[in-house]
Amino acid sequence: MLKDVQGQEDQRHIPLKHVGIKGLRWPVLLKDPHKGVQPSVAVVSLAVNLPHEQRGTHMSRFVESLKSMGPIHPHDLEKVLDELKEKLEARKAMIDLEFPYFIEKKAPVTGNTGYLDVSCHYHAEKEETFQLDVGVDVPIHTLCPCSKEISKYGAHNQRAFARMIIRSHKTVWIEEMVAIAEASASSPIYSLLKRPDEKFVTEEAYENPRFVEDAAREIALRLNEDSRIDWYRVTVESEESIHNHNAFACVEKGE
Repeated sequence: MLKDVQGQEDQRHIPLKHVGIKGLRWPVLLKDPHKGVQPSVAVVSLAVNLPHEQRGTHMSRFVESLKSMGPIHPHDLEKVLDELKEKLEARKAMIDLEFPYFIEKKAPVTGNTGYLDVSCHYHAEKEETFQLDVGVDVPIHTLCPCSKEISKYGAHNQRAFARMIIRSHKTVWIEEMVAIAEASASSPIYSLLKRPDEKFVTEEAYENPRFVEDAAREIALRLNEDSRIDWYRVTVESEESIHNHNAFACVEKGE
């Protein structure tokens, strides 16, 4: 038997909130409401608490727990945390997953199909109860109402991002969150546009001007109407086309 150094008793009597691994790239299968599953690559962090009397944890067991992970539905992450707590004899466990997710989108006029990639983040932890935050960064299009109002023709417009983090007691699909963000913007973003599509998007944005403040409030209104959602934080950031800085607005449920 090899000596178990990390299992030694520690004499400094300082408990650690989080001990684990981070920055691990791992192939994952994500539950997809339309295709069943979607492959992706996640950057994973895993951690547990460490009591004051224990010198170290068993790092290899974090990776072992991922090997048994099947297609990921957000609430299935509770099983991974339960396994971590059991394997590492921990009181609390945590997992972070960051990954790209692709949604098929048709151009608004020609119907040509492309893919919209959104950056997603799951943060789950469990002590006595399970808590899950689902985050999605959605690219959107904003057109400035002030610029439209004061200009003879045209208005400055740009790509923006709506970062939505929600906590819910029932499943809210990534596609649903993307749809909420896009409906709150001047126009959605597309990967493939022909000239008739480009004309449509340009004119649609012009008819629906939005400050970042407008977009954040519109998203909040839609999230407030969804009874599944217990808490959210929304940040809309605009990559300004006529300034050397970005503009942003943030709203959080309960504030």
